[in-house]
Amino acid sequence: MIDFHSHILPGIDDGSKSVAMSLQMLESMKRQGIDTVAATSHFYVTQRSVRRFLFRREEAFEKLKAELPADAPRILLGAEVLYFPGISRMEELPQLCLEGTNLLLLEMPFEHWTEYAVREVRELAHSQEYTLMFAHIERYYSQQPVSVWDEFLELGVLMQSNADFFLPFSTRRKALKLLKEGRIHLLGTDAHNMSGRAPHMAEARSMIAKRLGAATLEEIDSLGEMILREGGL
Repeated sequence: MIDFHSHILPGIDDGSKSVAMSLQMLESMKRQGIDTVAATSHFYVTQRSVRRFLFRREEAFEKLKAELPADAPRILLGAEVLYFPGISRMEELPQLCLEGTNLLLLEMPFEHWTEYAVREVRELAHSQEYTLMFAHIERYYSQQPVSVWDEFLELGVLMQSNADFFLPFSTRRKALKLLKEGRIHLLGTDAHNMSGRAPHMAEARSMIAKRLGAATLEEIDSLGEMILREGGL
């Protein structure tokens, strides 16, 4: 089982604050059946350069790796890249893809997207240099017209949802509907800690299996494994 979105690296963003916390998060993920975790720390172009981000990410990973037990989930380094004007022309952008793949986790604005933003992301998708995946689409899905989502789906952009989207009664029905309609492709915990934003993948998968059947989970897992095996779509 793959967690495609997490903030487990210690001290690099608003996620884990220490190696000890990271180890607790990974232990919880392991108990839930997760064997591969994408460490997608936040990348904000206004805060640091790609070079500085990669240095900080490696530094945090080395601290964690020194304490990892032998049976810990595999960690793949990546980034959650916040959209910014000019992103389609950023030469270093491929360095922010998930390790071993061309998968780029893109966090879009939590508001109605401008035509300029839509055009830039369209250019990234058309370039075929990346397998684009929008992070936690539930946070901005309702703020875009359906036509925008349809266009990006046709362009092959993947949609990632947080596991927590499937748990509260207030959002569960919408989450299941989007998944059933093929508007959610992959899942992530988006875990930041072990308190308010702990990993809940097992609970979400149990809900999905109960409502949509085990075959739906098999499709999610197969797609994720293919991306890691082949390096993208």
